[in-house]
Amino acid sequence: MKYQIKQTNELTEQEIEHILQLWDISAWNTMKSAFFRTFFKDSEFHFLVDFQQNILAVIRLNFDFTLEISGKPYAYAEAVGLVAAQKKKGYGALLVQYFKENVTQRNRETIGFCHEDLRPFYEKCDVEILYDKAKSIKENAGSEWINAEDDDILLFHISQEKKEQLSTLSTENNAYLITKE
Repeated sequence: MKYQIKQTNELTEQEIEHILQLWDISAWNTMKSAFFRTFFKDSEFHFLVDFQQNILAVIRLNFDFTLEISGKPYAYAEAVGLVAAQKKKGYGALLVQYFKENVTQRNRETIGFCHEDLRPFYEKCDVEILYDKAKSIKENAGSEWINAEDDDILLFHISQEKKEQLSTLSTENNAYLITKE
């Protein structure tokens, strides 16, 4: 097995197809490679591959992620889309370990999100979790701000200052996801 990182424009047609199959998001299932590369242009993809270069697990690092907290913008890299080709083989956990080491070595402040049912997996992977803090993040849905669907914030690599800032999130102290137009 090998750990690999690719920029969006370095992905082959087959890799893009495989990633979309693994993610299994109905709205994306028919996405063409050219659109994929444009849609995920501010991302890089981290893989665990076998010796035949088959993807065993993938996680996307999104560089277009900013939260506004108390009126101030905070940019993070967002870890998203972790999926293993086969469950219960340890591929996802191994990829998370490589991924954490990589973002730490690069000093890339990286957070992610999860639902409550995935807590045991991330705890086993030794990822620090801010429990029940993701619900305090608001996302713009047209003319209103709605709560994020995730429960927890995952801290892959983050400064103490930003960790403390995220720890203060609550129903009275929301963060707002800022998206580029």
